[in-house]
Amino acid sequence: MRASDKAYRTLLHEIVDGDLAPGTVLAEVEQSTRLGVSRTPLREALSRLMADGLVESAPGRGVVVTEVSLENIAELYEVREALEEQAARLAAQRRDPKVFIKIAEEFAHASELIESGAEGVRHYYELNEKLDEAVDEAVQNAYLVSALQNARVHLSRIRRMAKDNPARLHESVSETILIIQAIIDGDAALAAHATHVHLHKSLTNIRASVKGHLKSVDVA
Repeated sequence: MRASDKAYRTLLHEIVDGDLAPGTVLAEVEQSTRLGVSRTPLREALSRLMADGLVESAPGRGVVVTEVSLENIAELYEVREALEEQAARLAAQRRDPKVFIKIAEEFAHASELIESGAEGVRHYYELNEKLDEAVDEAVQNAYLVSALQNARVHLSRIRRMAKDNPARLHESVSETILIIQAIIDGDAALAAHATHVHLHKSLTNIRASVKGHLKSVDVA
């Protein structure tokens, strides 16, 4: 792996996981020493993270990890709505039903995973990632997939800040199963509509979960 790729991946995971909190200054000398890379590949990594929207240049401070607010959560969901509804629609039109039938069989046990505790919830999120990968493959559109993957990075970061709500996770299972079944059936309109409902409920839950510790103006 190239030094710049190594630095990029490490910093990306640290930001998404919350190890590098919003507002953290990423000083070149300190980070290059910590990551074991020279300053040139570190700058390349920081440029990529800036393009991802995960770091920004702050006057008088240098490069810092971007803040997360209720405003940019709402903006992220506006993008997710456009991208994921279209992805569900295209997946229903272009899918291999066998792939999604197999995923549906796994989701049939998702509620049991959630009930089994933290490790089960982690496996549930992995199952969602598996569904994302299947949708990415089905849509047959590299531009759409690239945009989706960037949005998911920010979603993962926000999810780490939100507390898992078991009741919401169980609702999410039912909503996701409906989306999967619509894709299997080739019902593009239902797949897109079910995705719209799922995202609306997800945004409502995340807003409620993080509102107490994120700065915000009114986003209602």
